[in-house]
Formats: sequence, structure tokens, C-alpha cells
Amino acid sequence: MFEQASSRGHAQQTQNGLLSFPFTIRNQFVTALSTLEAGKALRKELLDYQRSFFMNIRSEAAAAPVKAYVFGDAYDASRNHLFIEMLKRHQIQVYEAKQAIDADGKKFNVGSAWVVPTAQPQYKLVKTIFEKTLNYEDSLFYDITSWTFPLAMGIPYGELKILQPGVLGDAVTAASFPAGKITGSMSKYAYAFDWDDFYAPKLLYALQSKGILTKAATQLFESTTAAGKRRFNYGAILVPVHQQRYSPEVLYQQIESALAGTGVEVFSLNSGLSISGIDLGSGSFQNLRMPSVMLMGGAGTSSNDCGEIWHLLDQRMRIPATMVEVERLSGVTISGYNVIIMPEGNYGNMEKSDIEKLRNWVSNGGTLIALEGAGKFLSSAGLTRTLYRNAESRVDSNAMYPYYLRSDETRAREMAGSIFEAKIDPTHPLCYGYRTSNISVFKANTLFMDQNNNPYDSPVLLTDQPLQSGYLHRSYKDKLSRAAIVNTENIGRGKVITFSDNTNFRAFWFGTMKLFMNAIFF
Repeated sequence: MFEQASSRGHAQQTQNGLLSFPFTIRNQFVTALSTLEAGKALRKELLDYQRSFFMNIRSEAAAAPVKAYVFGDAYDASRNHLFIEMLKRHQIQVYEAKQAIDADGKKFNVGSAWVVPTAQPQYKLVKTIFEKTLNYEDSLFYDITSWTFPLAMGIPYGELKILQPGVLGDAVTAASFPAGKITGSMSKYAYAFDWDDFYAPKLLYALQSKGILTKAATQLFESTTAAGKRRFNYGAILVPVHQQRYSPEVLYQQIESALAGTGVEVFSLNSGLSISGIDLGSGSFQNLRMPSVMLMGGAGTSSNDCGEIWHLLDQRMRIPATMVEVERLSGVTISGYNVIIMPEGNYGNMEKSDIEKLRNWVSNGGTLIALEGAGKFLSSAGLTRTLYRNAESRVDSNAMYPYYLRSDETRAREMAGSIFEAKIDPTHPLCYGYRTSNISVFKANTLFMDQNNNPYDSPVLLTDQPLQSGYLHRSYKDKLSRAAIVNTENIGRGKVITFSDNTNFRAFWFGTMKLFMNAIFF
């Protein structure tokens, strides 16, 4: 891989003189030719290197203390599929678990667990995907400092120090996408599905776009289904039969067609009375509105973050979002939207009148979602009361440091990208769909939010010792403890939801995307 400075036009004045577009083209072309020439001249050396690499892997894998990794989410078939698909794309050997496995205090059951042995040609990549890293020889990084994929995807996993005979089942040759389905025949009462699956928001929006009334369970309930008794979790979606614009027969068909492209299992309920918990007519089932989304972009915002949000909504969840440049906000009628998203940015080009416009819109019932720097902007503009901890560390004014190390010390303080553990409240609407009390959060900034004064408004807090994997400069250790990852604040009839971090990082951080989707729907 080669990188070079961009001329960003026909010509650009740089500290090394004039950089022209023709020069960058010629430079790239000549470099490509020299690479081909070197590859031919060093053919034998390169092939010997590749051969020795894979021969050495055998001995490295044999000496490794971890003999296999086991993973699997018992409630989310789609995320399991996405992870297996990624592993198979990189030619990694994956096997179905043939028996129940206990690893690292977690239980993995047959049918929802897979095993990746370390003794395979892709050992190096397997180790990199699953390992946690905490010790580093240097404190300067080109990119993020941790790539622990199961943590990124929010999938439970564990290490196996001994690979017992009989653990490995059939080899996975290809990742097959789980088919969404309705379990049971046409219901006279209602249909329900849990919010666990990654594509549950896609199904919900598809139903809402057909004009189907949907409700969310704010309490637990257990009901009878064609598959027997079924206990539904917080955030389960209920589709009543007799309050719809469709006949029961057509409603069944509409749900069936909406399931395409999701791995969600919808259950046909046999009664309006629950075995335990809330009944189907309870006020604890809250009506849901279909989100109408506006996404800010353009100057003042991060194009990467904006693109990641658009990709999640438009490509993965099939939820349309109108993109509006910050500088054009004053000329846009926003009353037709009920969700506005502000991605990472400084928003220095936003007019004061636009801030008041947003405040009035929220007061009238809108949901404003702000991520990273956008949240700090809203706080400094007085639209929220969210407080941020001072990220600056004290410097001994009486000390004298070598000047040549100044740049390195400054770069060492950057939060290049590490993984942290957060405690969540699974009963809070922003945390619907999570079955554990802890999740992994990716952090690549030095924004540390305080918990809001209302104890119900900060449902995701970093733990006391949150670092799970990655580099952390010593000056930030005391800033992270119990820092809020998300804060909510009521303004009139609406709400502002502030995330301190990017929940959709590079479109592969699946573990926290549900937090973001919950902010949109709930």
C-alpha cells in the first residue's frame, strides 16, 4: 500500500514547494511499475517468506495457550450470521458446537454457538480478531488500538484452553442468512416479536410504513403461542389484530411480506390474557410513531460519521433519511420530521436562530439525537444542561521537558480508539433488546459526560475500571469512571438524546447500533 499527499486540485502550495495534480498521477504510476518490477525480481524471496509464514503458524498455534474460541448470541440470529459471514470471508474455519460449552463464566448451547479452533492456517487473523490487548511497546498509533470483534459486535464469547473431543460439530461452509418467519397460524388477538435481533428495527419500520399499528412492551409478559409458552422481554413489539386498517387475513400476509430480509421470528399469540405480566390490553404497551428522520450533514459535520448513520438507516434498516446541510437549516421546514440527527461535528456555522428553531421543534414533541461533538455544541449553546468533564491534565509548571518529545507526548494523549465496558439498565427504552447488564463501547475521543441529575436519564454508564481492550493514556483513567455514554433530557413535549461516542463506528460496531436505533424509535 502506498500513500501520498493529495494536490486537492490542479496545484497546491506546500511547505515543500508546489504540488501539482499531474505529478501525483505520474508518481503513483511510476510507483506501481516499480512495485511490479520489484515483485518479479524478488519472486523467490517473497514466495519463501509466504511459505515460512504459514509453516511457522503451525508451531505458534500449537504453543498458544488458547486452543479455540466459542461464540454465539442465543437471542440474535442476525448478528451471529453477520459475524460468521465475516469470518468465512477471510477463510477462517468455523464449526457448529456439537455440545453445550461453558467458557469464561458463560454458557453456550447447541444451535446458537460456534467454535473457531486456533490450529488453522489463519491463526494470526483468528488471534487478532478475538484477543484483547492492553500492553503496548509504544504509545503512538496509526489507527485504532483494538479490534476485538466479538466485543465490537456485542456477541458473547469465551476462550477454550482445552479443545475437548466431541466439541466440534459440522464445519460451516457458508453463512446462511436466517429467514424471518411467523411461528403459528393467523391470530385472532395479536402478534409479538422480541427486540433482540439486529434487524428488528427493519421489521418494525416495514410494518409502520404499511400503516400497521405497533406497540412496545414497557414491562415483561408471558403469553401462549403455537410454540408453547413464550416470555417476552422489555421492548417486545406487539401488533394487535383488531385495531388495524387490514382484515386479520391481510394483516397476516402483510407481516409475512415485511419479514423479508430479516432474521426475526414473529409469534402468533393465542389469547389476549397473559400467563404472567401485563395483558395485551394494558396501558404498559405504548403506541409507537413511525420515525420521520432528518440527518444533518455538510460543512461543520463529520462526513464519515454522517455516512455511517446514513448507511445504517438507508442500506441496513431501509429507513429513509432526508439529509440537510447545516448552513441550509434556516431555509428548511422541519415540522414534518419527528427525529433530527446531528452527527459528530463542531457546528460553528450554525446560526443562533437555528438553535432556537431546534429548541422550539423539540418542545413541540421532536426527538433530537446528538453524537460526540454535536452534543457538546448543544450544551455550550444552552440547549441542554449536559456537563462534560475537563479532559485536560495538569502539567507541572516547575518541570522542564525535552522539547523534541513535545509532539510525541501530545499524540500519546489522543484517544485513538479503545474498547470500554459500560453498565446498562435493560429496562430503559434506550436499552431495549439487550439481555445483559453490561455492553462494550468504542471510544475514540476525549469527551467524558457527567451523569444527569435525574437518575433515570443516564441508562448507560462506564464501569469503575472500564478498559477492556486498547491503549489508554494515564491521564484519562480518573475521567472515565462512571462517565455517561448517553444522557436524555426533556424539553417541553420532546427530548434531546446525547451520545458521547460514535455508536455506529465504521459500520461494523454492531454492539451499540441498537442504542442508536432505540433513540430513533423509543
